[in-house]
Amino acid sequence: MEKTVEKLTDFIRDVVKRANAKGVVVGLSGGIDSSVVATLCVKALGRDKVLGVIMPERDTDPRDVEHAKRIAEKLGIKYILSDITDVLKAFGAGGYVPTREFDKIADGNLKARIRMCILYYFANKRNLLVAGTSNKSELYMGYGTKYGDLASDFLVIGNLFKSEVRELARYLGVPQEIIDKPPSAGLWKGQRDEEELGISYELLDKILERIERGEDKEKISKDLDIPLSQVEEVLNRIESNRHKLGPIFPQSK
Repeated sequence: MEKTVEKLTDFIRDVVKRANAKGVVVGLSGGIDSSVVATLCVKALGRDKVLGVIMPERDTDPRDVEHAKRIAEKLGIKYILSDITDVLKAFGAGGYVPTREFDKIADGNLKARIRMCILYYFANKRNLLVAGTSNKSELYMGYGTKYGDLASDFLVIGNLFKSEVRELARYLGVPQEIIDKPPSAGLWKGQRDEEELGISYELLDKILERIERGEDKEKISKDLDIPLSQVEEVLNRIESNRHKLGPIFPQSK
């Protein structure tokens, strides 16, 4: 863990220095990923160079806002509370204006994109970089919003699986109640990451680790004692979501 922290904090300092930025801005959701990223940024840059932004809306779980504030106060960083409910109403988002039913995909993704716009507003205004909070498990599965939470200037924990982020959170002293809280992107009431993915992060990471090692799907299925179809589902999702990791260009001549 010590080596991991050292490597990541060196990375953060290097990225900020090369960009000639004054620091970073982190979207604080009250979850484990943003808590770990904020903690690492403070270790790397000092609390005066890290700005937290908490962006709830009408349906946000109050506990998430409480946890986001707790992390900011624990780290001693300045934070801004920016409620996005009125912005959602201005867009005419479903569930926020009369007669329009909430659409999980369209309206949920809109929330993530509004939040990223706010982060880049403060980044531009204060010459900061946006520190991304996506982990490797999410990136592999395309579990995130294109130009929303998947957008950032750099990814602090993009090379760590969710299970590794949990280990790092414990090492860094992130409050246990945040570590134990069911992961959620907070895009609608009662949303849970693992329910949406249809698989626990623990099992998903075991599959992804073996895929990285180049093991074939039959071996992964046998070693983990899971149906072959479950491994194939993960592989199919990885392939179908590659476009979320960046623009796709035609092959050069």
